[in-house]
Amino acid sequence: MQFDIITIFPEIFDSFLKESLIARAQKKKLIKINIHNLRKWTTDRHRTVDDRPFGGGLGMVLKVEPIYKAVKELSSLRVKKELSSSKIILFTPRGKEFNQKMAYQLSKLNQIIMICGRYEGVDERVAKHIADMELSIGDYDLMGGELPAMVVMETIARLIPGVLGKPELLKERITKEKGFIEYPQYTRPPKFYPKGKFRRARPEVWRVPKVLLSGHHQKIAEWRKKHRKVIEK
Repeated sequence: MQFDIITIFPEIFDSFLKESLIARAQKKKLIKINIHNLRKWTTDRHRTVDDRPFGGGLGMVLKVEPIYKAVKELSSLRVKKELSSSKIILFTPRGKEFNQKMAYQLSKLNQIIMICGRYEGVDERVAKHIADMELSIGDYDLMGGELPAMVVMETIARLIPGVLGKPELLKERITKEKGFIEYPQYTRPPKFYPKGKFRRARPEVWRVPKVLLSGHHQKIAEWRKKHRKVIEK
């Protein structure tokens, strides 16, 4: 899987790319993440990527021309056999809300090009003529598309064989309908004694459910099934 991210703030991704399983997956060549500075595709000496909106309004709008050039160059990789299936995603507040099922579908692609908006948005012609789909990660507005890009990349990367290191983790947590199974998790100590007052008036013991300490695999499986929440949006 190859991710190509178009942004005007490439440094935002530095820590994300160097830490944890994402970094490991890149070293193992399970995924490839390329961060592209949109200013590379500008032609003026000021490397201008935005301009005032027609009709007036507050803020600046990202220009269609550099985005078109960037996507055209990056999507030319589609002609290669190994990148034969790809999507161009534009992050917008009005876009379709990203979910687990969508992540599973996108994980089957070879390449995903993500356009990260900024300021007051992106020239509408990008949505109309360049992007294959508009995505949102929730009903709220952010300063840019960089955080949504990280969310989408991490969610998809988890579904790529070998990234998590333990294939059984996916089998255990993914439903037949490609939703995600979530259930309560506990670890040591089995009893925790909070000191002083915390929310409640009197101290108490916070215990791990006895069934999880029993070692009885069938009962544990039944408990998890009873308490699980299936995320299948």
